[in-house]
Amino acid sequence: MTTSTISNGSSTLQRPQQAPSLRATWLFFAAIFVAVYLASLFTPPLLDDVDAAHAEAAQYMVKSGDWITPKIDGIRYIEKPPLPYWAVAILYRATGLEDSFTTHLPNALAILGLSWLSWLWAGRAWGPRAGFYAGLGALTSIGPFLFTRFIIPEAILSFFFLLGLYCLITGLEFDRPRRIYWVWASVALALLTKGLIAIVFFLGAAIPYLLLTDQWRRWRALKPLSGFLLFLAIGAPWHILCGLANPDQGHAVGNHPTLGNVHGFFYFYFVNEHFLRFFGERYPHDYNKLPALWYWLTHIAWLFPWSLFLPAAVAVAWKTRRRWLQHFRRGAGQSVDFHLGNTPRNDVSSYTLRLRFRIRTVWLLSIFSAVTLIFFAISTNQEYYTFPVWTPLLMLIAGVIAEAEERRSANDGRPILSTAWLTGGQAAFAGIGVLSAAILGWGLWDSRHLPAVGDIGTLLAHRDVADYTLAMSHLFDLTGPSFAALRLPAVLAALAVLVGPVVGLALRLKRRHIAATISIALTMTAFLVAAHIAFARFEPMLSSKQLADIIVRDGTPSDTFIVYGDQSYASSVIFYTDHFRKGLALEVEPRCGQHSEGTTLLWGSCYPDAPDIFLSDRQLAAMWGRGNRKWLFAEDTERPPAEQLLAGRLYPVRSIADKTLWTDRPLE
Repeated sequence: MTTSTISNGSSTLQRPQQAPSLRATWLFFAAIFVAVYLASLFTPPLLDDVDAAHAEAAQYMVKSGDWITPKIDGIRYIEKPPLPYWAVAILYRATGLEDSFTTHLPNALAILGLSWLSWLWAGRAWGPRAGFYAGLGALTSIGPFLFTRFIIPEAILSFFFLLGLYCLITGLEFDRPRRIYWVWASVALALLTKGLIAIVFFLGAAIPYLLLTDQWRRWRALKPLSGFLLFLAIGAPWHILCGLANPDQGHAVGNHPTLGNVHGFFYFYFVNEHFLRFFGERYPHDYNKLPALWYWLTHIAWLFPWSLFLPAAVAVAWKTRRRWLQHFRRGAGQSVDFHLGNTPRNDVSSYTLRLRFRIRTVWLLSIFSAVTLIFFAISTNQEYYTFPVWTPLLMLIAGVIAEAEERRSANDGRPILSTAWLTGGQAAFAGIGVLSAAILGWGLWDSRHLPAVGDIGTLLAHRDVADYTLAMSHLFDLTGPSFAALRLPAVLAALAVLVGPVVGLALRLKRRHIAATISIALTMTAFLVAAHIAFARFEPMLSSKQLADIIVRDGTPSDTFIVYGDQSYASSVIFYTDHFRKGLALEVEPRCGQHSEGTTLLWGSCYPDAPDIFLSDRQLAAMWGRGNRKWLFAEDTERPPAEQLLAGRLYPVRSIADKTLWTDRPLE
């Protein structure tokens, strides 16, 4: 460990400067990334619902060559912009593989990109140690891990947001005009990833930041004309081409007031999917909103374990509140060292630039986080919608941890934050670890006499929390007996959360701060590996690939696959049998949502040229047992009406978890 002496008036403070070398830092990052993210790309197979459905959209692009209008089972599907589908489709075409690895690789790489950007930015703002901790936070937090298990655009969106914000602040602070073009490009790519919120959130952060720092006067440095043209060149073509390819189509099949006239892409995408969704009026209403208290409290879970140091960050903000307000009133041009303490001032100009960059980083990240969090507190939301603010918040926490460990001082020469705050967070982590280990141990002991069941779905309750419209609804289906199927990951997790936090607390008490903080990351690495093993054990419940394998093994390409209900119930079967089947999958579902509000293909099914894949009960009964072989899939909720409709004519093939596959004639 090296130290430097910091003088301030009559006081002198020894501050440690230890941080891993560049090579050690990235070897450490690479090891965690491989263990937590790369190794988990192989299992489980694609999940039903959104995961395999979005993979179908990418699969269609490769097969059809149509990169403008995504389709699922032949039906238009433009609820989201196409960039995530493009990324997956390019991998499909480049590798020739259409599997879980290639499908989820873009999200994993986005996490790696976030760790790199957070390391780079936090390191420049607070120093190497803060950069190291920020990268660890991006790789080992609960939220990013949970919400990269399936295809959603949030990880990629978060990367483009952070890239754009970083290029904005560095381009202006260090007079690097080319980086301003990266700002415009990043916002355009974010637009192609998630839609109009890319513009809303970025401007919601950038405009107050420019006003606060008085940099709006340098508006020419923002390249408003050439930058905007670059933005249009990247973001506009798909929107224009998609609008031309999907115009209004006259009257719909049904009589629903929203769908009485088949609106084209521009209405559906911009009005229905953006504005009406914000106000909770989007049709169909297949989404939910977290209660306000849970919305805010869940961020403690998504940022865990680093959220345990949020009280330290709040303490820093409180202690420096007056100087923050002074800074706000005086403007950034009169920066004072109110946040992270003095540093050697051999080069006053260089010191001022570093300090100003640090302060402005805090402002920019804080404003962006506040705008995004408040927006989704008002709007409809899912648990992962605030994903883009998780890395900025982790960077702010990393800066606070580093400043406390390095004993940085305020203007009066005293450390701005006592290491007791870090010890408190570490003690909380140890307490949570011991409690979690005890709960896991109790579950293992309680299920010690139960046999390990391969199909964990048979051991789960089906509590239908929030109609399963929240991403984490299935978490409430866990039961005590399910531990019998989760013994290995439960043992690994229990050991990790019992040993790691206790060792970390001992290191913190011995003032071996960097080792204590690293122990948090190592504990979470082991825990997340165990969590993924457990997640893979849920394959029978979350994925229907086993049923797809049966169809490929025992069927013929001319067979017909039918889903009783919405196609999302069996999207993994449709995906994994796509190259085997000659025709499209059929659905026993009213076309154009005449009697259903939950179909994922509602809008596209209303187009007059949509393929006729929708069946009524009468049509299914008439075709069952005639012509080529039929395969019928149904979830448990749809099983009774299917069995009643086709009583005496169903030949069961396989049941897993809460779904069943039948055929219309005995298998040879």
